[in-house]
Amino acid sequence: MKLSKVFSPATENLRQLLFLITESYIFGLQKTIQKRMKKHNFSSGPAILPEEVFDQAAAAVKELEGTGLSILEISHRSDAFQAILAEASTLPKELLGLGDEFEVLFLTGGASSQFYMVPMNLLGSAETAGFVDTGSWSTKAIKETQLFGQVSVLASSGENRFSYIPKGYDIPDELKYLHITSNNTIYGTQFHAMPETNAPIVCDMSSDIFSRPIDPSPFGLIYAGAQKNLGPAGTTMVIVRKDQLGTVDRPIPTMLDYRTHIKKNSAFNTPPVFPIYVSLLTMRWIARNGGVAAMAKHNQAKADLFYNTLDQHDLYIGVAAKEDRSLMNATFNLRDSKLDPHFLEACEKANISTIKGHRSVGGFRASMYNAMPLSSVETLVSVMESFAKKYG
Repeated sequence: MKLSKVFSPATENLRQLLFLITESYIFGLQKTIQKRMKKHNFSSGPAILPEEVFDQAAAAVKELEGTGLSILEISHRSDAFQAILAEASTLPKELLGLGDEFEVLFLTGGASSQFYMVPMNLLGSAETAGFVDTGSWSTKAIKETQLFGQVSVLASSGENRFSYIPKGYDIPDELKYLHITSNNTIYGTQFHAMPETNAPIVCDMSSDIFSRPIDPSPFGLIYAGAQKNLGPAGTTMVIVRKDQLGTVDRPIPTMLDYRTHIKKNSAFNTPPVFPIYVSLLTMRWIARNGGVAAMAKHNQAKADLFYNTLDQHDLYIGVAAKEDRSLMNATFNLRDSKLDPHFLEACEKANISTIKGHRSVGGFRASMYNAMPLSSVETLVSVMESFAKKYG
């Protein structure tokens, strides 16, 4: 029996209207789901953040925790933000096991600003800072440090395109500090043990902060741009041991003096409110999920899965020395670079984003920060397996 004989003309019109409304709703819902579908984001930075942090940050943009104001408009002098700042300055100490001898600051200018702020505050003109040069970031830090004091490059892997972490070098006792970059995002290398030295270690941890437990005792200062493993671009975390400050006789501009920001609890001027808040949300997420020890196990599992697949196929060549491979940034090439466009296409079809390597290295780079789920690495590995069967 035809539907037109069952329904009266008026009812039939209502039925068609309901059908159109339902169809429109379903189509709209599908578009919403597709719009919200997350890609497998292997970007080196700005990088992936936990999904629940996105949700919490999005809610705070509308209204911050019952204040009636958006996090984007809240005063940095308000009680609500002062509470955020206090927790954001305390939680890193709990996560990393730092004592009261350390202060935690949130500054601006990215990690690159610390290339000159560190020697300006810590290094006298006649004193010497030691460096282990493992790539672009340490090379830039060396250049800036030379403006303020003496520099001794104790070791470098530059002769082999920074593909390994130097070992077996002497560290003089008279160094004011030893500067290292714990993880190099471009070349995919990582210190898996800190150098043994009597000098305080200054460490750029921009791309592996909170990814593993550390022994805080060797460090005089740690700095990290937020946008790789902590939060959005816009703030830089500086963890400084207070006894490292006040030892140079040069005048330091007010805004570049760490002591200024310690006295004012990172709010001497208007701080980057939103990046600090999102960084706090990320640190809360780390704490809820087992702390840095749990992050280390999670990151090791992802790296093992990726590198085991990489090593099983002759089609792929790892860039970094095996013993120095980064758990955060895995760099690799195809043996035949003519296949690069085809590999990128296969990744794009699998919804994999930003897998292309740094322009100075080429090839490919898979950044697997704390928030990267194992399932995303499984997707990448599946593409690599299929591609190797087709082209290997």
